Amino acid sequence: MRPELKNKIISVCNQKIQQKGENVGLSFYAFFANKNDNPELLMEAATWWILTHQLDHFEKAVKIKSLVE
Repeated sequence: MRPELKNKIISVCNQKIQQKGENVGLSFYAFFANKNDNPELLMEAATWWILTHQLDHFEKAVKIKSLVE
């Protein structure tokens, strides 16, 4: 995983945990804007989420952060 994506995932997870608590769930779409402005990065996140780790659509942010770190 490229550092740009790793840093973004950790940042978003931290933000969501701070806002909504440790039980907050998210999908890999949480790391991107509502427009497809970087399809290559989106596919990298989707591949990591779906194929590499076989995660459900929604997972706890603390779990995702732990996997990335």
